[in-house]
Amino acid sequence: MAKDIKKIGIDARFYGPVAKGLGRYTQEIVDNIIKLDTVNYYVIFLTEDNFDDFVCDGVRVKKVLAKVRWYTLKEQLVMPWLLAKAKLDLVHFPHFNVPLFYFGKFVVTIHDLILIKYPTVRATTLSPWLYWLKNWAYRAVIWSAVHRAAAIVTVSEFTKQDILKHFSLPAGKIKVTYEGVANLARGRDSLFAQNNYDKEALLRYNISKPFLLYVGNAYPHKNLERLLKVFSRIRRKQTDLQLVLVGKEDYFYKQLKTVAAEMSLWHAGDFSPVVFAGYVADEDLEILFKETVAYVFPSLYEGFGLPPLEAMAKGCAVVSSNRSSMPEILGEAAWYFNPEDEADMEAKIVAIISDEPLRERLIAEGKERVKLYSWWECARATNDIYQQVLFKE
Repeated sequence: MAKDIKKIGIDARFYGPVAKGLGRYTQEIVDNIIKLDTVNYYVIFLTEDNFDDFVCDGVRVKKVLAKVRWYTLKEQLVMPWLLAKAKLDLVHFPHFNVPLFYFGKFVVTIHDLILIKYPTVRATTLSPWLYWLKNWAYRAVIWSAVHRAAAIVTVSEFTKQDILKHFSLPAGKIKVTYEGVANLARGRDSLFAQNNYDKEALLRYNISKPFLLYVGNAYPHKNLERLLKVFSRIRRKQTDLQLVLVGKEDYFYKQLKTVAAEMSLWHAGDFSPVVFAGYVADEDLEILFKETVAYVFPSLYEGFGLPPLEAMAKGCAVVSSNRSSMPEILGEAAWYFNPEDEADMEAKIVAIISDEPLRERLIAEGKERVKLYSWWECARATNDIYQQVLFKE
């Protein structure tokens, strides 16, 4: 291999929908960077779940099957061996879980410090002592990763400053590469050409208009219990309003459903005030974005905040938390509230429901805002970081 041609590995075990937002990031980085870089060789490490999802047709790209689950002891013991066997000049870990016993040169992406900023047993199904043991292990792995990395990639200036506050690191070691916004629409024109398709899709999920929309997971820092309380107050005056929560049902959504039932906001059957839609296919999700009054994002902490950007790309007015990275990422294209102030949250949501000119302005500004975020540009900036690390004098 020529001296200036390098062998780069990417830990792509998160590739694709197996890991939600992290899977999207990994997939976009891998897919775009192997097109951008026409010089170096790439080794892509995948699991049995996504090995066939990644398709490459070049001699410069090799797939390696890694039968290793993330956040496990096996990850710490087996992944270093697999990586060393590949004889790599550089490895990119798209998440903090860098094996402690991997001693080669690497770059790591730190998306946020949620495990450090919001440690809580409410965010796990484990017993309290097991949770705190695992949280300690996560912290140790993060500390090791950021100190040993040749460079740290992060997705916002907010997260960069967060990292600098918590770790003694030179600021120049941390590089910000904003994420992109993907267009997930499939067959939109043909679907919407069917006169009754929109109505049929809403009826399938027991949704009637008007409704507010949230798409994402139900982890405690997403602040959805407080959103339920605020929605309950709004609905006393606007009795036909629904709140639609989209996200695959898991332990946390089941907990939230119990809370909603206790508040008389959800019941089994048709047309509850709160709709737990579960997983929604992309073509149906397009319709929810199209028909909603507004997308609501009450999160207490986000490293980047991709969901409201994707809502903007679909033509939604966004009313959002003003915490963490959200003002940096959404700019003037969102209507903000204090996520810990229920009165403020209620006032801002009511305003966006009742003020059509405000909604139209936010929709227009949102469509412009998303143009700032490109996965291609994210991959290009990431590739620049690889080159800086590889050829640093």
